[in-house]
Amino acid sequence: MAPVASFRVTLQPSGHSFTTDGSDSVLQAALDAGLTLPYGCRNGACGACKGRVIDGLVDHGLAQEQALSTADRVSGLALFCCAKPLSDLVLECREVGTAKDIPVKIMPCRVQKIERVAEDVIVLSLKLPANERLQFLAGQYIEFLLKDGKRRAFSIANAPHDDGFLQLHVRLIAGGEFTRHVFSGMKEKDILRFQGPYGSFFLREESAKPMILLAGGTGFAPIKSLVEHAIHSHIARPMKIYWGARNRAGLYLPDLPREWAAAHSHIRYVPVLSDEAWEGRTGLAHKAVLEDHPDLSAFQIYACGAPAMIDAARADFVAAGLPPEEFFADAFTFAPVVTAPAIA
Repeated sequence: MAPVASFRVTLQPSGHSFTTDGSDSVLQAALDAGLTLPYGCRNGACGACKGRVIDGLVDHGLAQEQALSTADRVSGLALFCCAKPLSDLVLECREVGTAKDIPVKIMPCRVQKIERVAEDVIVLSLKLPANERLQFLAGQYIEFLLKDGKRRAFSIANAPHDDGFLQLHVRLIAGGEFTRHVFSGMKEKDILRFQGPYGSFFLREESAKPMILLAGGTGFAPIKSLVEHAIHSHIARPMKIYWGARNRAGLYLPDLPREWAAAHSHIRYVPVLSDEAWEGRTGLAHKAVLEDHPDLSAFQIYACGAPAMIDAARADFVAAGLPPEEFFADAFTFAPVVTAPAIA
């Protein structure tokens, strides 16, 4: 068997580097290595991933002429979603470091699957157009654009590397017109429009601190995205997940966090119920965090749930020594006049 080629790709000006066997595009290999480059369509049509080859050779693949002209190729430019390395490479390109580095887009989507996982929770899977992708950071959200001009915001529950679809966790809200439509009127293959991504709730990957991930109800959705992204990116920082709900039905994907913890020694999971007696932890989820960690000075915390939970957690965690700048939160608000989650 012939030996598998191995090429080193170095990005400038960051100096970040990774290795690849050349079978994947530069973009895919970079994403697999935990480095986020900008992209839009992933099929050589939009030009969002265009960068310069400073040194080395690439196969341009299926890059389309309108996105990468002959003059572009002669000048050393390439579309990294199509280009595959034929040698070691030095590339000049922008890297995505914060939410402001990702463009907000308006896109259509098709309802692919409506899965009722609890009496009041639906997991909604949305298929994106074949020639478009939504680049986002784990933990961000989108806003549906409704026909009456209103908007409804939902956190993205899948990780960014699974970008052919979007998964949302929708709770039925009393008096909520859109959620009532999801539960009683929406059908598979329906077409919707949304805008995004939005939000500053995303994983700070430059930190080495252990993480506590606190979710209340469907606040589990962005926490799921964070965890799956961390696993995919081989981030081995200790992660302890506290998921609070009123009863066992509120832990609507009960096996998933247990599977994470069973498969990865650096992940632990603590479910907490406030209104049901059971064999596990009871009370408020953020109080369970404090019982286990009375000193939070060395931690980084990501919290998502109702505003009351977020406010109480922030105050109590800071009182327990958490540096305020290490508390990242996404407060879900459900009042009809609110068009987006309040990002703290």
